[in-house]
Amino acid sequence: MQPNNALPEGSAGKSNTYAGRRISVAPMMDWTDRHCRVFHRHITKHTWLYTEMVTTGALVYGDVERHLRFNEEEHPVALQLGGSDPKDLATSAKLGEKWGYDEINLNCGCPSERVQKGAFGACLMAEPELVRDCVKAMRDAVSIDVTVKHRIGIDETESYDFVRDFVGTVADAGCTTFIVHARNAILKGLSPKENREIPPLKYEYAYRLKRDFPQFEILINGGIKTEAEIDEHLAHVDGVMLGREAYHNPYLMATFDSKYYGDAAPVKSREEVLRAMMPYIAAQLAKEGGRGLKLNTITRHMLGLMQGLPGARQFRQTLSDSKRLAAGDPGLLLEALRR
Repeated sequence: MQPNNALPEGSAGKSNTYAGRRISVAPMMDWTDRHCRVFHRHITKHTWLYTEMVTTGALVYGDVERHLRFNEEEHPVALQLGGSDPKDLATSAKLGEKWGYDEINLNCGCPSERVQKGAFGACLMAEPELVRDCVKAMRDAVSIDVTVKHRIGIDETESYDFVRDFVGTVADAGCTTFIVHARNAILKGLSPKENREIPPLKYEYAYRLKRDFPQFEILINGGIKTEAEIDEHLAHVDGVMLGREAYHNPYLMATFDSKYYGDAAPVKSREEVLRAMMPYIAAQLAKEGGRGLKLNTITRHMLGLMQGLPGARQFRQTLSDSKRLAAGDPGLLLEALRR
């Protein structure tokens, strides 16, 4: 961890006031790292961004800087934590606030067996009182928002009453923002990928939560791909969280600032987004190339920028050329653009 007199990267000049979580991008393991978030921020200034899940063990016993450093331009950005021990979660939340994050989110939705072995993720939905205690410990430790991302049920539990009671119990700790992935989590027998596809979506459960708890901020997540779908959901809930579509088709977010946040700034073209990333890439390689950072660590997040356009395949092929990537020349982006 850095010296006490050093300001954590990402905290300088941070404002505590941002537009609401009307649109956000879900925390996605191996995807929404700090480079991905900078890329997304060049497309949309106001959409809320989330880190990959960071376990409390990684922060209490591991390399804090490696897990928590981020770039100033990422704001507003939330830290998602995975854990089930109130004390460790409080310690981790405090670190997140120190490093300048705008929100702490507790993962109660990940169904992977690895996460289950740590007794957190979706299996926590079976212990709402423990989640309540975890949220209270975090809220007592920090002044920023503490939110919860969860499923609508686990395994064969199909009743709406289950998720309603879960939200009601956790709310007793003062949590007022719930991000609802509108599928059940199947804890045995399905992979995380299958858990994002096979359990049926039940958006009505999220809508009912908003009706039953009108005082709370309810965000919906799961299978949302188009602006038309976003608009439909926003008629029922407070916000929409995009998942894989934001990653595979990131330019979908180009109009979000004007449409959902009232920002009159001109929409960046795809080329402007690409060119805006070049100084960042060059700076990161100069700073961390000696520590193993490779060009494709950043450019892999940009493969979907031309999604839906003629030549998109050639763009992806150029940015995936292992020999060219090994040379570490950000100019490769311009070649991909020409193709």
